[in-house]
Amino acid sequence: MIEELLEQAETYIPEGYDPALYKIRHSAAHIMAQAVVERFPDAKPTIGPPIEDRFYYDFEMARPPHEEDLVWIEERMRAIIKGRHRFEIREVTLEEAYKLFEDNPYKVELIEELAAKNGDTRLTVYQQDSFVDLCRGPHIPHTGYLKPNGIKLLSVAGAYWRGDAERVQLTRIYGTAWKNRTQLDAYLERLEQARARDHRVLGKKLELFMLSEEVGPGLPLWLPAGATLRETLVNFLREEQTRRGYEPVLTPHIGHLDLYRTSGHYPYYSENQFPPMSSHGMDGYLLKPMNCPHHILIYAHKRRSYRELPVRLAEFGQVYRYEQTGELGGLTRVRGFTVDDAHIFCRHDQVGEEIQDSVDLAIRVLRALDFKEFSVQLSLRDPDDHEKYTGSEDNWNEAEDAMRKVVHGMNFEVHEELGEAAFYGPKIDFMVHDALGRQWQLGTVQLDYNLPERFDLWYTGTDDERHRPAMIHRAIFGSLERFIGVLIEHCAGVFPMWLAPEQVRVLSISDRTEDYAKEVHSRLKSEGLRTTLDVRGEKIGYKIREAEMFKVPYMVVLGTREAEQDVISVRARTNKNLGGMTLAAFLDLIHGERSPDMSGDLD
Repeated sequence: MIEELLEQAETYIPEGYDPALYKIRHSAAHIMAQAVVERFPDAKPTIGPPIEDRFYYDFEMARPPHEEDLVWIEERMRAIIKGRHRFEIREVTLEEAYKLFEDNPYKVELIEELAAKNGDTRLTVYQQDSFVDLCRGPHIPHTGYLKPNGIKLLSVAGAYWRGDAERVQLTRIYGTAWKNRTQLDAYLERLEQARARDHRVLGKKLELFMLSEEVGPGLPLWLPAGATLRETLVNFLREEQTRRGYEPVLTPHIGHLDLYRTSGHYPYYSENQFPPMSSHGMDGYLLKPMNCPHHILIYAHKRRSYRELPVRLAEFGQVYRYEQTGELGGLTRVRGFTVDDAHIFCRHDQVGEEIQDSVDLAIRVLRALDFKEFSVQLSLRDPDDHEKYTGSEDNWNEAEDAMRKVVHGMNFEVHEELGEAAFYGPKIDFMVHDALGRQWQLGTVQLDYNLPERFDLWYTGTDDERHRPAMIHRAIFGSLERFIGVLIEHCAGVFPMWLAPEQVRVLSISDRTEDYAKEVHSRLKSEGLRTTLDVRGEKIGYKIREAEMFKVPYMVVLGTREAEQDVISVRARTNKNLGGMTLAAFLDLIHGERSPDMSGDLD
């Protein structure tokens, strides 16, 4: 029986997670919980899973642990590890489980939920040393499988029970565990790099954006440099979309609730929306959570013929989603953001070609921004959760088959993920690895046979009869805010020259060269470069260091020699002195950096 339980526990390890590391971190969470309860006898453990490279455990506690508490807990964990205590699994009845955890309302709630969901009469618990926990496993055989120097407590945070802001706030303690000290040190080094690249820190340092409680959580304000960066990205994609036959549209920030009832965003998406507005005699208006219903109405405003298709509508549209306050984080999780939304209305025989073109565009954009490591995820519906999706079985089968045919024919690494589809159709998600090896979902292409049906969209075919178009939802950046947050961390704020908010800074060495500096600045601006001028009475070394701090790609340093000879002295932000040259020579030098590279074979 024990062997069967242990074999079953192995099936709970998520796909793609190293089984050994999963069990190490799961076990470390239990060991940490034991140490916490020893330090805080009144603490009530709730849940403690492994996540990515870490683990955590949530507790109800009178106060969060201080630094000296964390030191004690970590040392106690090492002592427990050295004790080589076995992780013993056993089955218990519901009555035994209630008895074991009668003083812990959180465990009692979990027991009641498991009993109601599965009708189980027996549950499993794990015990190491004096600590017993309700758990399905799996775990390492005994605590000695952990290395005392392979664990580290990382941070303390607040977390709502079951993620519900209406419920009690708990104390969450994060930690990490690895197979050995070498792996731990490498991970801690990556964390240090991540902190140095934190887009919230760099966003402030480079004066890109700000967040203000007076405006509201999750509603970023773009400063001039950040707005320039953002507009450069938008114009880059807009030009490429225009070249590929997209037409620009603009839609309002609100819409009538009935519009979203027809689309299914309300109620399918209602938990992520701001509540409907009702004032001045206008009942049931909603801050726009999606652009697609508005684009659908633009398609439907006139009769369409098969000769017109595909119709490609594109908008950099502002949308609003209600995120829990505790889930907000810089630009990567916000409440108001811009989506580079495009919707393609096409005949069913055009679906494959249009999806291929959308995938081609997404990959070229990602590579132009130096995201070279990525995979393609085909996100499908969960066949056991019918309430999560809208539309007929036939529509879903046809859409999923069409998506499979396209992605498996494009020579990319593809894996399928059940339960990750949009409520109206399957999608292709681009899973990108940044410079630190972290994975992000950037960009998506979604195939939808359901919304055209819900809105009764049609076009006139060659037979003069009405036919239903297919609809492709396509976003390359996705949330522009989130994309920029990831991009800042990926390149550590060192943007390629074509994208840098400030491309050249002109620096005068003394007031005697101020007029020449102004002339050079004017000439560079006339060439279309984003150039600033620094003729302050500061020492030139200070000016250079400040320009380097703002990661300006090039500095033009001008003294009396340069003014007399009508040349410039150039420094790169890499601290490389490129020496003296004419302005024309400088423009030739940077010519290839002034635009993104969209060329190249995608195979």
